[in-house]
Amino acid sequence: MENRPKIIVTGGAGFIGSHTVIELIEAGYLPIIIDNFSNSQEWIIDRMCILTQSKITYYSVDCKSYETMHELFSGLGDIAGVIHFAAFKSVGESVASPLKYYNNNIISLATILQLVLDFKIPKLVFSSSCTVYGQANQLPVTELTPVKAAESPYGYTKQVGEQMINDTIKEGAVILRYFNPIGAHSSGLIGELPIGKPENLVPYITQTAIGIRKQLQIYGNDYNTSDGTCLRDYIHVVDLAKAHVKALKFLDDNNTTETFNVGTGKGISVLEMVKTFETVNNVKLNYKIVPRREGDIEQIYADTTKANSILKWKAQYGIKEALRDAWNWELNIQQMKLSA
Repeated sequence: MENRPKIIVTGGAGFIGSHTVIELIEAGYLPIIIDNFSNSQEWIIDRMCILTQSKITYYSVDCKSYETMHELFSGLGDIAGVIHFAAFKSVGESVASPLKYYNNNIISLATILQLVLDFKIPKLVFSSSCTVYGQANQLPVTELTPVKAAESPYGYTKQVGEQMINDTIKEGAVILRYFNPIGAHSSGLIGELPIGKPENLVPYITQTAIGIRKQLQIYGNDYNTSDGTCLRDYIHVVDLAKAHVKALKFLDDNNTTETFNVGTGKGISVLEMVKTFETVNNVKLNYKIVPRREGDIEQIYADTTKANSILKWKAQYGIKEALRDAWNWELNIQQMKLSA
């Protein structure tokens, strides 16, 4: 009989979800993936099975469908927890298609919350984002930093999501506010898979380095930072994945609902990322400084004291390891395409 605690992982084939599933298995949990593969690939699960040397159960289901999800949950027996990743995540796309984001991100969470109540599931871990802070007046941001009016529909769905959880689950939820996840698994078998033109910096760097993109554009070098480019808190995806395991373990002993920043506590500029990538991987990047992009905040990085002390979690990897792993993953994808 399987006696590992069952954890539902929505969006478990995605970038952060797939790495978290690996960490869950290593920590003794039994993850069950629910993913409609709208922003991920089914073959990633095969890679995850290779990495963990185990069979991974998954269902291709849309989290917005309460009836389908209820039927699925009914057949799974005791569920120890849910980690809810499934959401659209592009700031730019959310501005262009706000209803797509409101429909998907908010309705899917409402469905999950209803199922948590229906099946008396004791633990929920939710993917939020540092976008809830906007451009903070003081840095680093703590969990008590005021949440500002959202800069995008995507950011607003995260603010609403947090409110929905705080209104619904008084005991048994952890909200993780991610900073900027980057990198890939050190094996090169799983990593970030942007569909179309990447919205995030590191996939754009790696695609430029390998020749898919002609040039990397750096938006603005006149910000009030050390080199004039925007500052972000970049966290290795494996460190971020481990934070979800810590969140579940925290809920074993704490009947509460809490919010935690998950970052490194250090701000790194865009130009510093570019130069570090070149140095670590011995690759030259074709990049150009262009005017600022509307909606970009100047700088943000986390105060991670609460996660360090209460979750007993701390980032272990730096940007060198993350940029090395991201490049290794990009090379792996291209090799796979060539041999297909």
